[in-house]
Amino acid sequence: MVESAELVQQNHQVIEDVPAYVRALGKSARAAASSLSIASTAQKSLALNAMADAILKAESVLLAANAQDVATATEKGIDAALLDRLELTSQRIASMAKGLRDVAAQSDPVGALSETNRQPSGLEIARMRVPLGVIGVIYESRPNVTADAAGLCIKSGNVVILRGGSEAVHSNRAIADCVRQGLLAAQLPESAVQLVQTTDRAAVGALLELDEYVDVIIPRGGKGLVQRISEQARVPVIKHLDGICHVFIDEGADRARALAVAVNSKTYRYGICGSMETLLLHEGESRLMLPALMDAFTKLGVELRGCDLCLQIAPDMIAATQTDWETEYLGPILSIRIMADIDAAMAHIAHYGSSHTDAIVTENMARARQFVRQVDSASVLVNAATCFADGAEYGLGAEIGISTNRMHVRGPVGVLGLTCEKYVVTGDYTTRG
Repeated sequence: MVESAELVQQNHQVIEDVPAYVRALGKSARAAASSLSIASTAQKSLALNAMADAILKAESVLLAANAQDVATATEKGIDAALLDRLELTSQRIASMAKGLRDVAAQSDPVGALSETNRQPSGLEIARMRVPLGVIGVIYESRPNVTADAAGLCIKSGNVVILRGGSEAVHSNRAIADCVRQGLLAAQLPESAVQLVQTTDRAAVGALLELDEYVDVIIPRGGKGLVQRISEQARVPVIKHLDGICHVFIDEGADRARALAVAVNSKTYRYGICGSMETLLLHEGESRLMLPALMDAFTKLGVELRGCDLCLQIAPDMIAATQTDWETEYLGPILSIRIMADIDAAMAHIAHYGSSHTDAIVTENMARARQFVRQVDSASVLVNAATCFADGAEYGLGAEIGISTNRMHVRGPVGVLGLTCEKYVVTGDYTTRG
């Protein structure tokens, strides 16, 4: 069986037996899991800060590697949203390093005990936070995930196997080298973070079947990728399929500020999963707000598609179809629908939404509370743009993904979301009668 050090040396080689190679990664990961689960907070923080230092020091190397990936992707005609996710800049590299430092500064959940509950039997019952174990992360386009996932997994005491998209292969390898430097600086096993070196798609299938070594899979990518992983994985999957996010502008909302929230929700970055795809407008505001919305979005180059009621106010607007309400555009297209009231808006979200992120803009706190209670999404916002649905913005330092599952974690998944609990029971030579 190929050992971890040899795996790294296969960086630029063709790997003929992909399943055997991936299985070797899993075996190395499982071997590292026990030592990482008991690593001290200081040791893990040292690793993360050393990774951040290495990333900043290697900025020119990272930019050059990323330029190769961007050039190749451009030649292949990759769409604008994916190209935006792929590109690294000095600012994004600095953000990667900051994210690692922010995660390092967070409290360490591993080993934390809940309040003890003493039972009539004399037993003292508590719950302890423990790592999930070995995590497989399969992602497309975003090379920053290499650093984010590595940092979050190390902090939470987990080992991770990373399989990035072929479009970011050079970027991911360069970042993974910085991660390796951080592990070495903290005297943690190199196999605690392993990047799958082959771009062969068979590696994804092999990883999904690795239930002997992998405890959970986290996919980050397009709906097709996530759907395939959900259907084929033999291990639990923390996932979201798409981000069909809504903003509902309620009757009586501050129009100028509501307009600002709507524009920011859509145009902050088109390619993020928290970008608004459908704007729901209370009919009481439609005649005054719709022209202002059209003017603002048209100036920013956003194509608007409206319902029949929208077309009565703005006949030149493109008519929306059923498909528009179901589409995550990830680009400069926005669908608009006029709603009779908050109940109609929530019904639309329940039918067409993806349980990702939805927002209400309102001056009525009773309706805000109703929206928060009834909208079943991983993030529900009041008077704030949907683009805030992000681990860093939620104080998590970074995120390994956004979960729309109803498992142990929903929304942006940070350090705490990468742990679970076990019961710790203490007795006094206690027996059960």
